[in-house]
This record gives sequence, structure tokens and C-alpha cells, in this order.
Amino acid sequence: MTAVMATYRRVLALSGPMLPVVSFLGRLPTAMCQLGSLLLVARTSGSLATAGLVGGALAAGQTVGGPLLGRLADRYGQRPVVLVACWFDALAVAALVAAALAGAGALPLALTGLLAGAGVPQIGPLARTRLVALARRARADDRLINTALSLEGTLDEMSFVLGPALVGLSATVAHPAVALALAALLLAVCGSAFALHPTAVVVRPAAVAVRTTAVVRQATDVRARPPRARMPRAVHGLRVSMALQGVIFGACQSGITALTERLHQPAQAGLVYAAMGVMSAVAGLSLALVPARITLPTRRRSAAAALLVLSVPLLFARSLGTLYPVVVVLGVAIAPHLITVFGLTERLVPAGRLAESMAFLTSAVVGGQALSLAASGRLAEAYGPFAAFAVAVGAAAAILALALGIPARRREADGTVKTDPRLPCPAPRR
Repeated sequence: MTAVMATYRRVLALSGPMLPVVSFLGRLPTAMCQLGSLLLVARTSGSLATAGLVGGALAAGQTVGGPLLGRLADRYGQRPVVLVACWFDALAVAALVAAALAGAGALPLALTGLLAGAGVPQIGPLARTRLVALARRARADDRLINTALSLEGTLDEMSFVLGPALVGLSATVAHPAVALALAALLLAVCGSAFALHPTAVVVRPAAVAVRTTAVVRQATDVRARPPRARMPRAVHGLRVSMALQGVIFGACQSGITALTERLHQPAQAGLVYAAMGVMSAVAGLSLALVPARITLPTRRRSAAAALLVLSVPLLFARSLGTLYPVVVVLGVAIAPHLITVFGLTERLVPAGRLAESMAFLTSAVVGGQALSLAASGRLAEAYGPFAAFAVAVGAAAAILALALGIPARRREADGTVKTDPRLPCPAPRR
């Protein structure tokens, strides 16, 4: 355990202690706005259908806007993109609160929710990109980079535990609008702090690199153009795996809600889901204990198998006494799968498209969860919690099939693709 703590101290030394703090607070609004918008619109409009429409629009905006913001950050640097996005999103969330309190119709609320989702500044994915860049600059080994990704995964999990809890507390004590107002404040203040942190400049904008390459090439060959970085095919399988992980989240949320309502204890739903998140966060931190000889593809297959095996007991949960331990144990497999997919993506994608790729993975989870909530919620309403949990098990089986069926590949400097099951750490990216 002492060695693990020493490794995490090395990770924190890369960026300083303030970056994880502001990045954690800056990503809290992402976890708060989905539930907060649902509760706010449901209370002000009295319509669950309108609330669901606004929540769906917010998720759709984030799914589409996330990769675009990541691409802009790759091209122009994190600082200007995050500054614009965090203030735009803060204003969009504030506009959503104002529109809901003013009794606006479903269409204006949905459009405002779409803008609020599209403007999410993607602090989580960009923090991963920044920390990896810092580690590469320090010529860190694979173990330290994997630990850095574990820390970021844990921060994500904790934000998705604390965020809904803050929303629930605000809705109980005061009003859902209070939670969304806090989210807007965090976006403006902590988003700006993340953008202005000195480490923002460590990620070199691709536009600068392209211009520099072009000048050098033009000196020798006027017709030469800088090569366009292509995305390896294996990355698409990783993105599908993340979308399926989102399906598991949505199906579990629907099944847990349906079962707790059937047991006449609906207030327990949030606590059950939070328990899974806490265990997942603990598992994420524990990944630093995994020996370096166990490669990322092996970790992916192991995590995928664990997801399937540990999700099957959901089908037999009939009481809170069985639901709590089943969900908590399932949490053991969630963070390892998420973190490993992020790690594999970092190894596979070109350096100039890393932020876009990290944002794409996060958006895939959001999109998968939104679609799953819509579908599994109807199944749970029609056939009971078993049907929703069956969707989760099916998604876990698909994740395992992808992990076993798609070989890990990486793109070589000359553009060829080479199978490499060990995925050694590439040369430091400058």
C-alpha cells in the first residue's frame, strides 16, 4: 500500500495538487445537470414527459458536442476552448433555470437543454489528456500513466456519486433550481480555473504543429503537405464498448428504480446507485496495485468477463437485502473497464487527436446511457425490473465479445498497422 501511495504522489507531483481539485469541481456540473434538469422541469411544468424531453435533449447535446469540443481543444489548445465553453455552458444552464421558473413551453426548454448539453466543457476528458501529456513530457513509464488514468477515473466516479446527491439534497431542502444555479457557478469559476491553470499549455495545439511541419516541408518541397493523422480501426471497438457501458448504467438505473418502487422504498434508489459508484471508485484507485506485467488488453478482457459474471446476479435480485450487495459487487468491475478503455485509447490514437478521442469515449457513455434509460425504462414498466437488468446483462455480454474478438492494434509511424498484444509505451510525445 505504501508503494501505491507513492505512485499517486508522483501523479499529483506532475500537475500540482490544485489541478485535480479544480478539475473535480469543474466536472461536477456534468453529473448534476442531468438529474437537476429532470427534477426542475418536472416540478415547474408538472409534466414528466416534458422533463424527459429536456433531459434527453441535454444528453443528445452532450453526445454530439463532446467530440467536437475535444477536436477544437486538440486543434487550438485547451485554454481558449474551455474558457469559451465553460462560460457558454454556465449561461445556458442559467437560461434553462430561468426558462423553467418562468413556465416556458416544452420546445424552448428542450432547445435550451440541447445548448446546455452541447456546451459541456469536457473537463474530465481534457484533464486526462493534460495529465497524460505531463506524464509523457516527464518520460514516465506505463505504470505511472495507468495510475494517472486510474485517478481520473476515480474522480469521474466520485463526481457521479456526489453530483446527484447534491441535487437530491437541494431539491429536498430548497428547490432543484438551487442545484442548477450551483452547477452554473461551478462551471464559470472552476471551469475558468481549469482553463487558466499553468498546465493548460503543456498540450500543444495541433494547428501549431501542423503549421510548423508545413513550413519545414515547404522549405524542401513546395508540393508537400503534412500528413493527416488517421484513427486506428481498433479505436471504434473501444468506443462501442464505452457506449455499451453506458447501456449498463442506464439499465441498472431503470432496474434499481423499478425494484425500489415495487418494494415501496423509492428513496433507496439513489443510495443503491451511489453505493455502486463508491465501490467503483475504490476499485479504480486499487488498479495501481495491478502488476505492470499484466497488459492493458488482458485487463480489458478480465474486466469485461467480470462485468458479465457480476451482472448476472441482478436477474435474481428481489429485495433490498440482495440488491445492495449485488450492485456493490458489480461496482468492482465498472471502473477497471472504463479506465482500461481510456488507457488503450491513449496508446492507440495519434497525439493530435487525443482530446477528441477522450471526449468521444465520455460522450459514448452518455449517449448509451440516455438510450438505455429510454428503452429499459419502458421494459421495466411493462415487464418489471428483471427486463431492465436483462438489458444490462446483454450489454455486458456484448462488451466481452468485443474484448475477445477485436485484437489490439496500433498505428506505426509509417502509417502501417501492426498487431501488438502487449501495446508497449510509444516514444514520449513532444
